[in-house]
Amino acid sequence: MPDLQIDAQGRLRHLLCLDGLGRARITALLDRAAQLRGAARRGELPALLAGRTVVNLFFEPSTRTRTSFELAARRLGALVVNFDIASSSTLKGETLEDTLATLEAMHADAFVIRHRENGTPRQLAAHARRAAVLNAGDGNRAHPTQGLLDLLTMRDHKGRIEGLTVTLCGDIRHSRVARSDISGLSTLGATDIRLCGPASLLPSSEEFPHCRLDVDFDAAIADADVIIMLRMQKERMESLPGIDEAEYFQRYGLSPTRLARARPDAIVMHPGPMNRGIEIDPLVADGAQSVVLEQVTNGVFVRMAALDALVNH
Repeated sequence: MPDLQIDAQGRLRHLLCLDGLGRARITALLDRAAQLRGAARRGELPALLAGRTVVNLFFEPSTRTRTSFELAARRLGALVVNFDIASSSTLKGETLEDTLATLEAMHADAFVIRHRENGTPRQLAAHARRAAVLNAGDGNRAHPTQGLLDLLTMRDHKGRIEGLTVTLCGDIRHSRVARSDISGLSTLGATDIRLCGPASLLPSSEEFPHCRLDVDFDAAIADADVIIMLRMQKERMESLPGIDEAEYFQRYGLSPTRLARARPDAIVMHPGPMNRGIEIDPLVADGAQSVVLEQVTNGVFVRMAALDALVNH
């Protein structure tokens, strides 16, 4: 994928995943997001995307991510078009490539794409002539801006990524968030990445040979600097033999008692939406160690940084 993401001049052309971007480029995106956050707090946010058009192509339901991208683009002065999939020509047989070409001919500058099939943003990026493509989540493959906002939030609180112990818990096997987080953490030097969940929801050890896989959450959370809880989808829950919601929470829910096993200054993260009482106790979700709402705030600035880098490179 880096061949599509980076142009011949070494500039970021598309943002499809964090794999292959390298420490310097990821750090630059985080630094730019922090810079834009500071400008916004001072009321000095520049209209970096004035005269530009950003098209949201969400082929999968999303409120949080689409809203975050829309706010990011609008606050930088862009015209934002939310493409109505329900009434689009794709339902009449038009290919996704033809849809993209048609919108690009209308001088769209960037496409934000979310799709349930792995590789769809990459497929469309390969056909884009001028516009940039940003992956807002594809299948279980990648969610790069979520990975970036998670890294920024960790760095805000820990001052670094290098050397951190990070535990991810939940449905790792099907999680694009987990894959982007793992890629970013590995690139920036996290030394101990632990993946925890029911055995049937863990990836193969071959996919993540540098990570520790564990079915025991109490062991996986011990002395962790960061705990990332992943949403447990109800259809996945139904596939777990002998485990109902109460049993899942007992084994894999983040309660105050379990959180005490981590480092005293550990932070708790969640990409949302949260299933309170299933993967996380409300007392933890709303507690002093939770940085969930900071993640949401940081997401807007990370997406500003990504749009600026791609559209104004």
